[in-house]
This record gives sequence, structure tokens and C-alpha cells, in this order.
Amino acid sequence: MELRHLRYFVTIAEEQSLTRAAARLHIAQPPLSAQLRKLEAELGTTLVQRTARGAQLTEPGRVLLEEARRILHEVDQAARMTREVGSGLVGRLALGFIPSASNAVLPPILRQFKAEYPDVALHLQELRPNEIVDRLHDRRIDAGLFYLPFEDPALHVRSVAEESLVLAVPATHRLAGQDRVELAEVAQDPFILPARHGNMPGLYAIVVDACERAGFSPKVVQRDVWLMQTIVGLVAGGMGVSVVPDSVRRLQRAGAVFLPLSDVAEQAQTAIAWRGGTAQPVLRSFLDIVTARPAG
Repeated sequence: MELRHLRYFVTIAEEQSLTRAAARLHIAQPPLSAQLRKLEAELGTTLVQRTARGAQLTEPGRVLLEEARRILHEVDQAARMTREVGSGLVGRLALGFIPSASNAVLPPILRQFKAEYPDVALHLQELRPNEIVDRLHDRRIDAGLFYLPFEDPALHVRSVAEESLVLAVPATHRLAGQDRVELAEVAQDPFILPARHGNMPGLYAIVVDACERAGFSPKVVQRDVWLMQTIVGLVAGGMGVSVVPDSVRRLQRAGAVFLPLSDVAEQAQTAIAWRGGTAQPVLRSFLDIVTARPAG
């Protein structure tokens, strides 16, 4: 039994006429009658009685009609789901991201992706940068967002957002009332530095390089602070100053003031990484949205 036999039979049952069924199927009536006889022979029973009123289903024919419709519906549904998975319309996507990506970079990406692909199940994991890389290699996540610089020949890495650096100072700091400052003005201040994660220098390297270009090495009182909100909290508590991405302003922590830097050209770059080779359709759909967005 082939699917086309079932489709022929259902059409005959719906039209109650071999002539009309043949016209609907765009085939000649004799071949359609031959296919019906073949199906009846295979099942060992009569499915359709030819009468003056047309083609009438027998009791076995009525049973087959119900089952044939169910089978054809399931086949059509399976084909539709397969096409949607192949086109990236449905599926599952596991995404790892550093916490600060949720300040500015991630929300608009998620909004657009969910609007365009509502049937994709998103599994989001807040992770350290080195954990993102490990899980990419282990295939536990499909893509990850973290700060550059970073290189790994086994991964594709692309910058998706750039933002200026700002100086975070306590509200009682001598520079807190300024509109714009130079980084060199806090060369003697205690510094709070973001964490460096293994072989991923990330934001730590960007901040240290900016200080060195400004002519000093930061006097570190607290290093390896992972979360941006923790850095801002320490600044607000008067522990020191820090250089952070501009999007951290959105945390609006009482006791902390953010000042534009006039002498710092470095920018914090957020990148997306995924495994080399052919990307799965759902991941391709996600990457199309992420990489199409302006990097600024």
C-alpha cells in the first residue's frame, strides 16, 4: 500500500464518483479504477460499490476512510514540521551569555527573534566567558555572547556590538560633578578591575590597556570582580573607581556616578561565538538576526 493509494481512495470517497475523483486528481478514470482494484485486492475486501448513484463506500471502506484521513493528516503534519525545522522556523536553541550582555545587547535580539520565530524554544544560560567556550566545545550550547578579545580556531567569532567606556566613581568623588574627564585624572585612585577568565582577557584587557595608554598602571584594590553590578556596588560603597561599558549606566545604582572619558578610544566589543562547520537551521536563523544588527 502506498500513500498515493490512500489519497486516491479518500478522493473517491469524498466525490462519491470515480469520474469526478479522476477529474479532481487530474488523471484518467481507467488508471484510477485500476488503482482502486489493486488496493482492494491487497486488503482482500471490497471498499467501494459502484451503483447508479455513484461510488458508495462499504463498511470496510468507511473504516479505511477514517484511518486513511488520519494517516494522511499525520504524514502532512510530519512533512510540514520537517520543512519548518529545515528552514529554522521551529526547534530548540541554547544560548550562553555573560550577565552584562543583558544590559543592552541581548534584549533587542531576543525580542526580534521571538517575534520572527515564535515556535523556537530558547534556553538561556547566564555563564562566565570560559564556561561559554567550554559548553560550546561540549555541544551543550549552540552559541554564546561575551567580550572580545578572544580567538579559537574551532569557533566562529563575530563582533555584534561596540560601546564606549565610561568612568564609574563614587558620588562623593572629587570628579563626580564633571561632564567629562580624562582617565589620567584617576591615575592615583584605587581601581576595581573586572575578572580575567582563564585565557579570555575580555574586558579586563580592554580596561588595563586603556589605563596604560593613559600613562599609568591601575592601583588595584579589588580585582577579578565578575559581575558589573558588583563592580558598581563597590564603587558606590567608596571602594574605588572603575572603567565600565557605557550600558552599565542602566543599572542606576545610588551612590555611583558615570562620567564620559575624553581620552579613551578603546571600546567594549561584545561578540557571538558558535562552533565551526555547518550551523543547524535554527542557529542560522538566530545568527541572521544577530549579525544583521548594527554593531554600534
